[in-house]
Amino acid sequence: MPVKNYLQQLDLTNPKYLERLVENRRIFNLKNCELSIFESYQQAYRIPLTFNDFVITSMVQGKKIMHLYDKPSFEYLPGETVIVPANETMIIDFPEADNSTPTQCIALSVDETYIRNTVHYLNEYYRPGEGETANWRFQFDKYHFNNDADLAALISKLVKICRSTEVSRDIFADLSMKELLIRLFQNQQLHRIIEEKDYNSNNTRLHFVLHYINEHLTENISVDVLCRKAFLSRNLFFKWFKNQFGLTPLQYINRERLKLAKQLLANTNYSVSQVSAQCGFNDTNYFVRLFRNSEGITPGTYQALTSYQK
Repeated sequence: MPVKNYLQQLDLTNPKYLERLVENRRIFNLKNCELSIFESYQQAYRIPLTFNDFVITSMVQGKKIMHLYDKPSFEYLPGETVIVPANETMIIDFPEADNSTPTQCIALSVDETYIRNTVHYLNEYYRPGEGETANWRFQFDKYHFNNDADLAALISKLVKICRSTEVSRDIFADLSMKELLIRLFQNQQLHRIIEEKDYNSNNTRLHFVLHYINEHLTENISVDVLCRKAFLSRNLFFKWFKNQFGLTPLQYINRERLKLAKQLLANTNYSVSQVSAQCGFNDTNYFVRLFRNSEGITPGTYQALTSYQK
């Protein structure tokens, strides 16, 4: 499993201040957002929860089972985030909650007008791509994902700001919330373009570049070639790519190569060095280091675990 990035730990509610044992709620209000900290201390099932505004939720501890959008249910664990539009009801199970293993989850509900104004500003001055549909927007088909380091740090920062008593906390929250929204947009943009790149490879230069990268993962991918494919200078290419996804071209290439490596390790008898070469890495030690940083274990351990599970 990929390494997850967790939120900073939060104190639990003092037992004498608990108002309920399921979804006990502490609320902190700011000008454009509201922080809720939910805790549950006993098993419960099919608990509905609805917000009047767009909400960003992240698990801090424990486990929930989420039912959303008439889709299959899924486990919701620490290191993960879920985004939900206004007035969409979440149905939640707490199969393991008790006094010794409570669940704790934060929810940042964001004023709809604030989001609309932020999106309008970004589309006016910082359009993410090309074509009529190249606008910043939320896509709720990608609503559950692991936190990357930037996302976890930003959410933790916002939680800290919301809980503070500083007079200027609304200003700090505004700056951090805008950055968080952009990170979420970039995360969803990356997933969408990756899904489209194979059947829509000539739609935009972005689709074309990503399609080229994935067609040549096992080879040496020259940045100069990517620049020519995008018809951009080297400096503009790096800036353009980072603006789209919040990743550098090399970070994206390594990410896709590691996905391929996991497939090869799980389904072939190749050695670690052979997998490294097959995935376009010239240095096996570099490959092992990247893999461990991404997955939390070495390629050899991953291969052994997947072989054992067969």
